[in-house]
Amino acid sequence: MSIRVLIADDHPVFLEGLRTMLDTVRGVQVVGVAPDGAELLRQAERIEADVAVVDLDMPVLDGAGAAAELLDRRPELAVVVLTMHAGEESVLKALRAGVRGYLLKSSGPAAIARALVAVAEGDVVLSGPVGRMVAAAALRQADARPFPQLSARETEILDRIARGMSNPEIARELFL
Repeated sequence: MSIRVLIADDHPVFLEGLRTMLDTVRGVQVVGVAPDGAELLRQAERIEADVAVVDLDMPVLDGAGAAAELLDRRPELAVVVLTMHAGEESVLKALRAGVRGYLLKSSGPAAIARALVAVAEGDVVLSGPVGRMVAAAALRQADARPFPQLSARETEILDRIARGMSNPEIARELFL
């Protein structure tokens, strides 16, 4: 089985280089290239693809916008961002749009090829530095208190209310 790939990037040399590199990967077939997100959407309407590789910075429609629109239209399509932007805001915006992969352009050809296969099979792939950043952001989020304006005691009470305990049960448990 061959993985059919659409590529969108506004830099012609990079776009052709990526296409040429992917054409050498067994089991990967580039079925279309686009210079921007709008053209990517047009091609996705008429070309059957398994994976779309998009840059974030593109004219007309950026990669995150194109990914969100693409996934609204074709939720089965795996979208991979391939960009030079490793900032938390860019990564989280793309992940919220539904991408299954976020790779940096500094990734090697073998890593890109492996990522395309993995996302086509349903996995999520993040470049090393991106994965570490996402993990750190998730840990920060997990450690954050949902209602920071409440005192510790008020948070204990709210937790018990959320678990469905009655006022007398809460009072007994908290020695009130």
